[in-house]
Amino acid sequence: MTTNPPLVQLEHPIPDQKGVNLYRTDPFLKDLLAIYLPADLVKHLEPTFDRLGALAGGRLDQLALVADKNPPTLQYRDRTGVDAQAILKHPDYVEMERLAYGEFAMAAVSHRQDVLGWKGQMPSIVKYVLFYLFVQAEFGLCCPVSMTDSLTRTLRKFGDPKLVKRYLPALTSTDLDTLAQGAMFMTEQAAGSDISATETMARPDLDHPGEWLITGDKWFCSNPDAALAMVLARVEGDPAGMKGVSLFLLPRDLEGGSHNAYRIIRLKDKMGSRSMASGEIRMDCARAWLVGERGRGFPQMADMVNNSRLSNGVRAAGLMRRAVSEATFIARNRVAFRKHLVDMPLMRRELLKLMVPAEQARTMVFQTAEALRRADAKEKDAYALARIMTPMIKFRATRDARKRSEE
Repeated sequence: MTTNPPLVQLEHPIPDQKGVNLYRTDPFLKDLLAIYLPADLVKHLEPTFDRLGALAGGRLDQLALVADKNPPTLQYRDRTGVDAQAILKHPDYVEMERLAYGEFAMAAVSHRQDVLGWKGQMPSIVKYVLFYLFVQAEFGLCCPVSMTDSLTRTLRKFGDPKLVKRYLPALTSTDLDTLAQGAMFMTEQAAGSDISATETMARPDLDHPGEWLITGDKWFCSNPDAALAMVLARVEGDPAGMKGVSLFLLPRDLEGGSHNAYRIIRLKDKMGSRSMASGEIRMDCARAWLVGERGRGFPQMADMVNNSRLSNGVRAAGLMRRAVSEATFIARNRVAFRKHLVDMPLMRRELLKLMVPAEQARTMVFQTAEALRRADAKEKDAYALARIMTPMIKFRATRDARKRSEE
Protein backbone atom coordinates (compact mmCIF):
# COMPACT_ATOMS: atom_id res chain seq x y z
CA MET A 1 0.00 0.00 0.00
CA THR A 2 1.39 3.37 -1.06
CA THR A 3 0.96 6.56 0.88
CA ASN A 4 1.10 10.11 -0.33
CA PRO A 5 4.33 11.91 0.49
CA PRO A 6 4.06 14.49 3.23
CA LEU A 7 3.41 18.08 2.22
CA VAL A 8 6.57 20.12 1.93
CA GLN A 9 6.61 23.13 4.23
CA LEU A 10 8.80 25.71 2.53
CA GLU A 11 10.85 27.94 4.76
CA HIS A 12 10.42 30.89 2.38
CA PRO A 13 7.26 30.44 0.26
CA ILE A 14 6.39 32.95 -2.43
CA PRO A 15 4.65 35.89 -0.73
CA ASP A 16 0.92 36.13 -1.47
CA GLN A 17 -1.06 39.30 -0.79
CA LYS A 18 -4.39 37.48 -0.84
CA GLY A 19 -6.74 39.17 1.59
CA VAL A 20 -4.99 42.56 1.48
CA ASN A 21 -7.29 45.59 1.34
CA LEU A 22 -6.44 47.20 -2.02
CA TYR A 23 -7.88 50.56 -0.98
CA ARG A 24 -5.81 50.83 2.18
CA THR A 25 -2.60 49.92 0.37
CA ASP A 26 -3.09 52.78 -2.12
CA PRO A 27 -2.37 55.95 -0.11
CA PHE A 28 -2.07 58.32 -3.06
CA LEU A 29 -5.64 57.56 -4.14
CA LYS A 30 -6.89 59.44 -1.10
CA ASP A 31 -4.85 62.48 -2.13
CA LEU A 32 -6.62 62.55 -5.50
CA LEU A 33 -10.01 62.16 -3.87
CA ALA A 34 -9.29 65.23 -1.75
CA ILE A 35 -8.62 67.24 -4.92
CA TYR A 36 -11.67 66.23 -6.93
CA LEU A 37 -14.38 65.50 -4.34
CA PRO A 38 -15.87 67.53 -1.46
CA ALA A 39 -14.48 66.58 1.94
CA ASP A 40 -17.89 65.60 3.34
CA LEU A 41 -18.53 63.26 0.40
CA VAL A 42 -15.11 61.62 0.77
CA LYS A 43 -15.81 61.05 4.46
CA HIS A 44 -19.22 59.57 3.65
CA LEU A 45 -17.82 57.22 1.01
CA GLU A 46 -14.75 56.10 2.97
CA PRO A 47 -16.49 52.95 4.36
CA THR A 48 -17.76 52.08 0.87
CA PHE A 49 -14.31 52.39 -0.71
CA ASP A 50 -12.78 50.49 2.19
CA ARG A 51 -15.23 47.60 1.83
CA LEU A 52 -14.72 47.41 -1.93
CA GLY A 53 -10.96 47.45 -1.41
CA ALA A 54 -11.27 44.53 1.01
CA LEU A 55 -13.49 42.60 -1.41
CA ALA A 56 -11.15 43.27 -4.34
CA GLY A 57 -8.26 41.77 -2.42
CA GLY A 58 -10.33 38.84 -1.14
CA ARG A 59 -13.77 37.48 -2.01
CA LEU A 60 -14.20 39.37 -5.29
CA ASP A 61 -10.79 38.19 -6.44
CA GLN A 62 -11.79 34.58 -5.78
CA LEU A 63 -15.09 34.98 -7.64
CA ALA A 64 -13.30 36.50 -10.62
CA LEU A 65 -10.83 33.63 -10.90
CA VAL A 66 -13.62 31.06 -10.98
CA ALA A 67 -15.79 33.04 -13.40
CA ASP A 68 -12.88 33.49 -15.80
CA LYS A 69 -12.37 29.73 -15.91
CA ASN A 70 -16.09 29.14 -16.51
CA PRO A 71 -17.19 31.46 -19.34
CA PRO A 72 -20.87 31.92 -20.22
CA THR A 73 -22.62 29.65 -22.70
CA LEU A 74 -25.47 30.25 -25.14
CA GLN A 75 -28.64 28.17 -24.75
CA TYR A 76 -30.39 28.28 -28.12
CA ARG A 77 -33.53 26.41 -27.04
CA ASP A 78 -35.10 25.22 -23.82
CA ARG A 79 -35.86 21.57 -23.10
CA THR A 80 -39.25 21.77 -24.89
CA GLY A 81 -37.73 23.08 -28.12
CA VAL A 82 -38.80 26.69 -27.68
CA ASP A 83 -36.20 29.28 -28.71
CA ALA A 84 -34.54 30.48 -25.53
CA GLN A 85 -31.66 32.73 -26.61
CA ALA A 86 -30.48 32.58 -23.02
CA ILE A 87 -26.91 33.19 -21.89
CA LEU A 88 -26.09 30.97 -18.95
CA LYS A 89 -23.69 32.56 -16.47
CA HIS A 90 -21.66 30.93 -13.73
CA PRO A 91 -23.04 31.58 -10.22
CA ASP A 92 -19.83 33.35 -9.22
CA TYR A 93 -20.29 35.81 -12.09
CA VAL A 94 -23.87 36.44 -10.96
CA GLU A 95 -22.62 37.11 -7.44
CA MET A 96 -20.20 39.68 -8.87
CA GLU A 97 -23.12 41.27 -10.73
CA ARG A 98 -24.97 41.65 -7.45
CA LEU A 99 -21.98 43.45 -5.99
CA ALA A 100 -21.40 45.75 -8.98
CA TYR A 101 -24.98 46.64 -9.88
CA GLY A 102 -26.42 46.17 -6.41
CA GLU A 103 -24.29 46.92 -3.37
CA PHE A 104 -22.00 49.41 -5.11
CA ALA A 105 -24.58 50.77 -7.61
CA MET A 106 -21.87 51.29 -10.22
CA ALA A 107 -24.35 51.73 -13.11
CA ALA A 108 -26.71 53.94 -11.11
CA VAL A 109 -24.47 56.25 -9.11
CA SER A 110 -24.21 58.91 -11.86
CA HIS A 111 -27.93 58.92 -12.72
CA ARG A 112 -29.88 58.63 -9.49
CA GLN A 113 -30.09 60.51 -6.26
CA ASP A 114 -30.00 58.80 -2.88
CA VAL A 115 -27.48 56.14 -3.94
CA LEU A 116 -24.95 54.69 -1.51
CA GLY A 117 -26.72 56.57 1.26
CA TRP A 118 -25.95 60.02 -0.16
CA LYS A 119 -28.80 62.52 -0.35
CA GLY A 120 -28.36 64.16 -3.73
CA GLN A 121 -26.50 63.58 -7.00
CA MET A 122 -22.94 62.30 -6.82
CA PRO A 123 -20.26 63.53 -9.25
CA SER A 124 -19.22 61.01 -11.91
CA ILE A 125 -15.74 60.71 -10.40
CA VAL A 126 -17.25 58.57 -7.63
CA LYS A 127 -18.26 56.04 -10.27
CA TYR A 128 -14.75 55.92 -11.70
CA VAL A 129 -13.22 55.34 -8.26
CA LEU A 130 -15.57 52.37 -7.80
CA PHE A 131 -14.56 51.01 -11.21
CA TYR A 132 -10.90 51.57 -10.41
CA LEU A 133 -11.12 49.46 -7.25
CA PHE A 134 -13.48 46.80 -8.65
CA VAL A 135 -11.38 46.14 -11.76
CA GLN A 136 -8.33 45.31 -9.68
CA ALA A 137 -10.09 42.00 -9.10
CA GLU A 138 -12.51 41.60 -12.02
CA PHE A 139 -12.10 43.12 -15.49
CA GLY A 140 -14.76 41.44 -17.63
CA LEU A 141 -17.90 42.46 -15.75
CA CYS A 142 -16.86 46.11 -15.78
CA CYS A 143 -17.60 46.18 -19.53
CA PRO A 144 -21.38 45.48 -19.21
CA VAL A 145 -21.60 47.77 -16.19
CA SER A 146 -19.89 50.55 -18.13
CA MET A 147 -22.13 50.07 -21.16
CA THR A 148 -25.24 50.18 -18.97
CA ASP A 149 -24.03 53.44 -17.46
CA SER A 150 -23.10 54.89 -20.87
CA LEU A 151 -26.38 53.85 -22.51
CA THR A 152 -28.28 55.52 -19.68
CA ARG A 153 -26.31 58.72 -20.18
CA THR A 154 -26.88 58.72 -23.96
CA LEU A 155 -30.59 57.97 -23.61
CA ARG A 156 -31.02 60.78 -21.07
CA LYS A 157 -29.10 63.19 -23.28
CA PHE A 158 -30.69 62.45 -26.67
CA GLY A 159 -33.69 60.19 -26.14
CA ASP A 160 -37.38 61.00 -26.18
CA PRO A 161 -38.49 61.94 -22.64
CA LYS A 162 -41.12 59.21 -22.78
CA LEU A 163 -38.42 56.59 -23.40
CA VAL A 164 -36.31 58.03 -20.60
CA LYS A 165 -39.22 57.90 -18.19
CA ARG A 166 -40.04 54.36 -19.27
CA TYR A 167 -36.58 52.84 -18.94
CA LEU A 168 -34.57 54.95 -16.49
CA PRO A 169 -35.86 53.18 -13.35
CA ALA A 170 -34.80 49.76 -14.70
CA LEU A 171 -31.47 50.96 -16.05
CA THR A 172 -30.56 52.41 -12.65
CA SER A 173 -32.04 49.63 -10.52
CA THR A 174 -29.82 48.10 -7.85
CA ASP A 175 -31.91 44.90 -7.80
CA LEU A 176 -30.87 42.28 -10.36
CA ASP A 177 -34.49 41.12 -10.67
CA THR A 178 -35.62 44.51 -11.98
CA LEU A 179 -32.37 45.69 -13.57
CA ALA A 180 -32.15 46.40 -17.32
CA GLN A 181 -28.57 46.03 -18.49
CA GLY A 182 -27.32 47.96 -21.53
CA ALA A 183 -25.16 47.30 -24.59
CA MET A 184 -24.11 48.86 -27.89
CA PHE A 185 -24.43 47.01 -31.21
CA MET A 186 -22.20 49.00 -33.53
CA THR A 187 -19.46 46.95 -35.23
CA GLU A 188 -20.18 45.12 -38.50
CA GLN A 189 -18.05 42.49 -40.17
CA ALA A 190 -17.41 44.46 -43.36
CA ALA A 191 -17.48 48.00 -41.96
CA GLY A 192 -15.40 47.39 -38.83
CA SER A 193 -14.65 50.77 -37.27
CA ASP A 194 -15.75 52.60 -40.45
CA ILE A 195 -19.24 53.65 -39.35
CA SER A 196 -19.87 55.35 -42.72
CA ALA A 197 -19.97 51.86 -44.30
CA THR A 198 -22.81 50.66 -42.01
CA GLU A 199 -25.08 48.22 -43.88
CA THR A 200 -27.71 47.55 -41.22
CA MET A 201 -30.97 49.11 -42.41
CA ALA A 202 -33.96 50.69 -40.69
CA ARG A 203 -37.45 51.42 -42.02
CA PRO A 204 -40.59 52.79 -40.36
CA ASP A 205 -42.90 50.23 -38.74
CA LEU A 206 -46.20 51.01 -40.41
CA ASP A 207 -48.10 48.89 -37.89
CA HIS A 208 -46.61 50.74 -34.92
CA PRO A 209 -46.26 54.48 -35.64
CA GLY A 210 -43.13 55.98 -34.11
CA GLU A 211 -41.28 52.67 -34.17
CA TRP A 212 -38.72 51.30 -36.62
CA LEU A 213 -37.76 47.88 -37.98
CA ILE A 214 -34.04 47.06 -37.98
CA THR A 215 -32.47 44.45 -40.26
CA GLY A 216 -28.80 43.49 -40.40
CA ASP A 217 -25.88 41.79 -38.67
CA LYS A 218 -23.61 43.11 -35.93
CA TRP A 219 -20.28 41.36 -35.59
CA PHE A 220 -18.94 41.97 -32.07
CA CYS A 221 -21.53 42.76 -29.39
CA SER A 222 -20.55 42.54 -25.74
CA ASN A 223 -23.35 41.79 -23.29
CA PRO A 224 -25.50 40.56 -26.21
CA ASP A 225 -28.44 39.54 -24.00
CA ALA A 226 -28.77 43.03 -22.51
CA ALA A 227 -32.31 44.30 -22.00
CA LEU A 228 -31.56 47.41 -24.09
CA ALA A 229 -28.98 48.19 -26.76
CA MET A 230 -28.01 51.25 -28.74
CA VAL A 231 -27.82 50.30 -32.44
CA LEU A 232 -26.50 52.17 -35.46
CA ALA A 233 -28.45 51.68 -38.68
CA ARG A 234 -29.07 53.46 -41.98
CA VAL A 235 -32.64 54.54 -42.72
CA GLU A 236 -33.79 53.30 -46.12
CA GLY A 237 -33.46 56.11 -48.63
CA ASP A 238 -31.06 58.17 -46.53
CA PRO A 239 -27.70 59.09 -48.12
CA ALA A 240 -24.64 56.89 -48.04
CA GLY A 241 -21.81 57.74 -45.71
CA MET A 242 -21.79 58.95 -42.13
CA LYS A 243 -24.70 61.38 -42.55
CA GLY A 244 -27.12 58.58 -43.35
CA VAL A 245 -26.52 56.68 -40.09
CA SER A 246 -29.03 57.04 -37.23
CA LEU A 247 -29.13 55.81 -33.64
CA PHE A 248 -31.83 53.48 -32.31
CA LEU A 249 -32.80 51.97 -28.97
CA LEU A 250 -33.38 48.23 -29.34
CA PRO A 251 -35.29 46.38 -26.58
CA ARG A 252 -34.64 42.68 -26.03
CA ASP A 253 -38.24 41.99 -25.07
CA LEU A 254 -41.45 43.45 -26.46
CA GLU A 255 -44.62 44.30 -24.60
CA GLY A 256 -46.25 41.08 -23.56
CA GLY A 257 -42.92 39.39 -22.96
CA SER A 258 -42.14 38.05 -26.43
CA HIS A 259 -38.55 38.27 -27.67
CA ASN A 260 -37.72 40.93 -30.21
CA ALA A 261 -36.85 39.79 -33.74
CA TYR A 262 -33.13 39.30 -33.36
CA ARG A 263 -30.94 36.34 -32.54
CA ILE A 264 -27.58 35.75 -30.92
CA ILE A 265 -25.86 33.73 -33.62
CA ARG A 266 -22.93 32.61 -31.47
CA LEU A 267 -20.68 33.72 -28.63
CA LYS A 268 -17.08 34.71 -29.24
CA ASP A 269 -14.26 32.47 -28.00
CA LYS A 270 -12.17 35.33 -26.66
CA MET A 271 -8.59 35.46 -25.42
CA GLY A 272 -9.49 37.82 -22.58
CA SER A 273 -12.50 39.13 -20.63
CA ARG A 274 -13.80 35.58 -20.73
CA SER A 275 -16.08 35.92 -17.72
CA MET A 276 -18.63 37.98 -19.70
CA ALA A 277 -20.26 37.20 -23.03
CA SER A 278 -19.63 38.80 -26.42
CA GLY A 279 -21.44 37.58 -29.50
CA GLU A 280 -22.78 38.12 -33.00
CA ILE A 281 -26.28 39.52 -33.52
CA ARG A 282 -28.65 39.09 -36.47
CA MET A 283 -31.68 41.40 -36.57
CA ASP A 284 -34.64 40.56 -38.81
CA CYS A 285 -37.14 43.42 -38.63
CA ALA A 286 -36.40 43.97 -34.93
CA ARG A 287 -38.49 46.76 -33.45
CA ALA A 288 -36.68 49.83 -32.11
CA TRP A 289 -37.07 53.55 -31.42
CA LEU A 290 -35.14 56.41 -32.99
CA VAL A 291 -32.85 58.17 -30.51
CA GLY A 292 -32.16 61.83 -31.13
CA GLU A 293 -31.97 63.37 -34.58
CA ARG A 294 -32.24 61.25 -37.71
CA GLY A 295 -28.92 61.13 -39.57
CA ARG A 296 -26.97 62.15 -36.47
CA GLY A 297 -26.39 58.61 -35.23
CA PHE A 298 -22.63 58.62 -34.99
CA PRO A 299 -22.18 61.99 -33.22
CA GLN A 300 -24.74 60.82 -30.66
CA MET A 301 -23.22 57.36 -30.34
CA ALA A 302 -19.82 59.05 -29.99
CA ASP A 303 -21.03 60.41 -26.65
CA MET A 304 -21.52 56.83 -25.49
CA VAL A 305 -18.22 55.76 -27.04
CA ASN A 306 -16.36 58.59 -25.30
CA ASN A 307 -17.60 57.37 -21.95
CA SER A 308 -16.56 53.85 -22.89
CA ARG A 309 -13.10 55.14 -23.78
CA LEU A 310 -12.73 56.73 -20.37
CA SER A 311 -14.02 53.53 -18.78
CA ASN A 312 -11.34 51.60 -20.67
CA GLY A 313 -8.75 54.01 -19.35
CA VAL A 314 -10.02 53.56 -15.80
CA ARG A 315 -9.87 49.80 -16.11
CA ALA A 316 -6.38 49.91 -17.58
CA ALA A 317 -5.24 52.14 -14.72
CA GLY A 318 -6.76 49.67 -12.26
CA LEU A 319 -4.92 46.76 -13.87
CA MET A 320 -1.63 48.61 -13.61
CA ARG A 321 -2.31 49.47 -9.99
CA ARG A 322 -2.94 45.78 -9.24
CA ALA A 323 0.34 44.90 -10.97
CA VAL A 324 2.17 47.51 -8.88
CA SER A 325 0.50 46.22 -5.72
CA GLU A 326 1.45 42.60 -6.40
CA ALA A 327 5.02 43.43 -7.41
CA THR A 328 5.60 45.73 -4.45
CA PHE A 329 4.21 43.20 -1.98
CA ILE A 330 6.47 40.46 -3.27
CA ALA A 331 9.51 42.75 -3.38
CA ARG A 332 8.98 43.77 0.24
CA ASN A 333 8.47 40.23 1.51
CA ARG A 334 10.64 37.97 -0.63
CA VAL A 335 14.24 37.35 0.38
CA ALA A 336 17.03 36.52 -2.06
CA PHE A 337 20.76 36.56 -1.37
CA ARG A 338 19.88 37.39 2.24
CA LYS A 339 18.23 40.65 1.19
CA HIS A 340 14.66 41.71 0.60
CA LEU A 341 14.16 42.31 -3.10
CA VAL A 342 12.98 45.86 -2.47
CA ASP A 343 16.43 46.72 -1.10
CA MET A 344 18.12 45.88 -4.40
CA PRO A 345 18.73 48.85 -6.74
CA LEU A 346 17.76 47.02 -9.94
CA MET A 347 14.49 45.85 -8.37
CA ARG A 348 13.70 49.38 -7.29
CA ARG A 349 14.30 50.52 -10.84
CA GLU A 350 11.88 47.89 -12.17
CA LEU A 351 9.25 48.85 -9.61
CA LEU A 352 9.58 52.48 -10.61
CA LYS A 353 9.00 51.51 -14.24
CA LEU A 354 5.69 50.02 -13.12
CA MET A 355 4.67 52.82 -10.79
CA VAL A 356 5.18 55.83 -13.07
CA PRO A 357 2.78 54.81 -15.90
CA ALA A 358 0.26 53.55 -13.32
CA GLU A 359 0.25 56.94 -11.59
CA GLN A 360 0.17 58.76 -14.93
CA ALA A 361 -2.90 56.81 -16.04
CA ARG A 362 -4.75 57.26 -12.78
CA THR A 363 -4.08 61.01 -12.69
CA MET A 364 -5.22 61.42 -16.27
CA VAL A 365 -8.40 59.42 -15.55
CA PHE A 366 -9.38 61.97 -12.93
CA GLN A 367 -8.46 64.87 -15.24
CA THR A 368 -10.51 63.39 -18.11
CA ALA A 369 -13.52 62.75 -15.89
CA GLU A 370 -13.33 66.37 -14.73
CA ALA A 371 -13.10 67.56 -18.35
CA LEU A 372 -16.25 65.58 -19.22
CA ARG A 373 -18.06 67.09 -16.24
CA ARG A 374 -17.08 70.58 -17.37
CA ALA A 375 -18.13 69.79 -20.95
CA ASP A 376 -21.55 68.66 -19.74
CA ALA A 377 -21.80 71.95 -17.85
CA LYS A 378 -21.09 73.80 -21.14
CA GLU A 379 -17.92 75.41 -19.78
CA LYS A 380 -15.77 77.15 -22.37
CA ASP A 381 -13.26 74.91 -24.22
CA ALA A 382 -14.09 71.92 -22.00
CA TYR A 383 -15.72 69.90 -24.81
CA ALA A 384 -12.67 70.22 -27.06
CA LEU A 385 -10.42 69.17 -24.19
CA ALA A 386 -12.60 66.14 -23.41
CA ARG A 387 -12.58 65.13 -27.11
CA ILE A 388 -8.77 65.08 -27.04
CA MET A 389 -8.34 63.39 -23.67
CA THR A 390 -10.81 60.52 -24.01
CA PRO A 391 -9.12 58.77 -26.96
CA MET A 392 -5.72 59.62 -25.49
CA ILE A 393 -6.43 57.98 -22.13
CA LYS A 394 -7.76 54.86 -23.83
CA PHE A 395 -4.78 54.58 -26.17
CA ARG A 396 -2.04 55.32 -23.68
CA ALA A 397 -3.40 53.59 -20.59
CA THR A 398 -4.43 50.38 -22.37
CA ARG A 399 -1.07 50.20 -24.16
CA ASP A 400 0.84 50.70 -20.92
CA ALA A 401 -1.38 48.28 -18.99
CA ARG A 402 -0.54 45.43 -21.34
CA LYS A 403 3.19 46.10 -21.16
CA ARG A 404 3.35 46.71 -17.41
CA SER A 405 1.20 43.70 -16.57
CA GLU A 406 3.55 41.52 -18.60
CA GLU A 407 6.50 42.89 -16.65
